Amino acid sequence: MLTTNSTIIQPPFFLLIGIPGLEAVQTSISFPLSVMYLIALLGNGTVIYIIIREHSLHEPMYIFLSMLAATDLFLCSSTVPRALALFWFHVREISFSGCLAQVFLIHFSFVLESAILLAMAFDRYFAICNPLKYGSILTNSVIRNIGVLGTLRSFCVVMPYVYLLKRLSYCGANVIPHTFCKHMGVARVACTDITVNIIYGLTVALFTTGLDFIFIVISYILILRAVFRLPPDARLKAFSTCASHVCVIFLFYIPAFFSCIAHRFGQELPVQIPVLLANLYVVFPPMLNPIIYGVKTKEIRQRVARVFSNKN
Repeated sequence: MLTTNSTIIQPPFFLLIGIPGLEAVQTSISFPLSVMYLIALLGNGTVIYIIIREHSLHEPMYIFLSMLAATDLFLCSSTVPRALALFWFHVREISFSGCLAQVFLIHFSFVLESAILLAMAFDRYFAICNPLKYGSILTNSVIRNIGVLGTLRSFCVVMPYVYLLKRLSYCGANVIPHTFCKHMGVARVACTDITVNIIYGLTVALFTTGLDFIFIVISYILILRAVFRLPPDARLKAFSTCASHVCVIFLFYIPAFFSCIAHRFGQELPVQIPVLLANLYVVFPPMLNPIIYGVKTKEIRQRVARVFSNKN
């Protein structure tokens, strides 16, 4: 039964159909997805544990890294288990409120992760361009305020998604061709005008993640200018400290850019392509981020080896 409030019609639930056109192979797809999810859980959980346990790692760079790992856990855990439940147990129903909650969690994690990557770029900027004042600029209180502001920004810009979806009428089919609920994926199911949803979604993308990316690029332009003035040995060390962060930036923004383009403007693409990209995006970067930092950051490698050798 549909609940009607004035002209607003809300279904009691939505049906997620998974990856359209690939229903026959969804079980096969679920196995690499579950492996990547387990690696993401293990890797990010290990990074958080090591940084909390080792007091020598209670520095701005590692605190931001622990924030990134926690956000990655939040992002993949709000999407992958639901997709696996669909693939393995054919659990297609998701309540209307549960779907809106998932929309909020996914977009909240995405915007927050972008803010953390920007904070990490500023951290590298001050460490390389102004090392003498680095400790006095990035104090514990400043880091805490950055985390709080990033969280508040994410909440404030994503919460309207819930209201914008609740104001729509869903008088047609309540079938979502996806494995989880995203803002525009749910909005396109509505039978009323979604222009406001489209405009607001693009505005949020431009003025949060888009603006963050511009500031990150500016930071690294300034970092490169400073690095090329250093002696060769110091220059190599500076490049090494930034390499892992640059890799993580590419992992986050490039797939997000193509996923956004495919979802919003790729109507001529096969419908399963945006869904596959979205499923890879929510688990692939969270899986690789701790591996990249583990390989590139000597301090993380040493602490992980020490912890596991002590247990043995």
